[in-house]
Amino acid sequence: MSRSALFSPLTLRGVTFRNRLWVAPMCQYSVERRDGVPTDWHLVHLGGMSRGGAGLVMAEATAVVPEGRISAWDTGLWDDRQRDAWARITAFIHSQGAKAGIQLAHAGRKASVHRGIEGHGVLDAAEGGWQPFGPSDIPFAGLADPAPLSQDQIADVVAAFGAAAQRALDAGFDVLEVHAAHGYLLHEFLSPLSNERTDDYGGSLENRARLALEVTREVRRVAGDDVPVLVRLSATDWKEPEGWTLEDTVTVSGWLREAGADLIDVSSGGNVADARITVGPGYQVPFAAEVRERVGIPTSAVGLVTEPHLAEHIVASGQADAVMAGREFMRDPHFALRAAHELEADVDDWPFQYERGTFASRP
Repeated sequence: MSRSALFSPLTLRGVTFRNRLWVAPMCQYSVERRDGVPTDWHLVHLGGMSRGGAGLVMAEATAVVPEGRISAWDTGLWDDRQRDAWARITAFIHSQGAKAGIQLAHAGRKASVHRGIEGHGVLDAAEGGWQPFGPSDIPFAGLADPAPLSQDQIADVVAAFGAAAQRALDAGFDVLEVHAAHGYLLHEFLSPLSNERTDDYGGSLENRARLALEVTREVRRVAGDDVPVLVRLSATDWKEPEGWTLEDTVTVSGWLREAGADLIDVSSGGNVADARITVGPGYQVPFAAEVRERVGIPTSAVGLVTEPHLAEHIVASGQADAVMAGREFMRDPHFALRAAHELEADVDDWPFQYERGTFASRP
């Protein structure tokens, strides 16, 4: 057996993860009752990947208020029914040896759309849609015009993140992630392409970062000393020099560390439809490496990491502290166990019910 970096434990605050191959948050658009309450689909979807050996299973972008949903079919954490439904999911994840995380989110100007499988077109009022909000009245291409948030409404958003964080802890989640990426509300405030405010939440980088920092401080306050707080950032809008840049990300990551963030989950893009993105295996890893090196904060890398040896190299070479994967876990919920086999890592996490299916089992 090899000494695998990917399958070595990682500790953040009071939580130790059994390995560094984690499930990225993946929107499922599967709440058929449109009430934000997770369902059997979410139990099986997330539970299968915890059974498959992942170190952390991160639940999808979960709205902190009803109008913060991307679609009407999203999960939420704005009421106690949702909290109670999440509790049985976290209990199963824990029973399989994985840690449970949740991404707390507000969709901002990208809210009130049809679910992804139906094309993400605008969900109008007759179909149960609602007024989206943003930092300014600049719409995302093809979507409805957002109403700019007042400062009082901004304060309500911060409070809603805190209340959702408390419900997440009560539901048994081990990790809280603040979603400040992919063109959703906090990213919209960060980027000059979507934020033209002239008050304390617009203009300078310090002002544009104010909301993300306030939310992170509030989630940190609720989380206490032992629960890790992650922040997902888009490292670039892929529209330089006028958009959000890697240099901005490095600067704000330092501020987020001071605000209580324990790890930056580094992604990219999502804020403008005409971004010039160059993709390929591990294409976002250099962003995570830059943040890690220059800020001195742990990072996770994500983006077309589908091959175990690439994931191993990312961690072993110090480019990131963990790797998040989405599509590969959808294709193979046992991706982590397969990766351990291919890397010859000393891992014994197969459920006893599946022992006859292990890669080392005999016919």
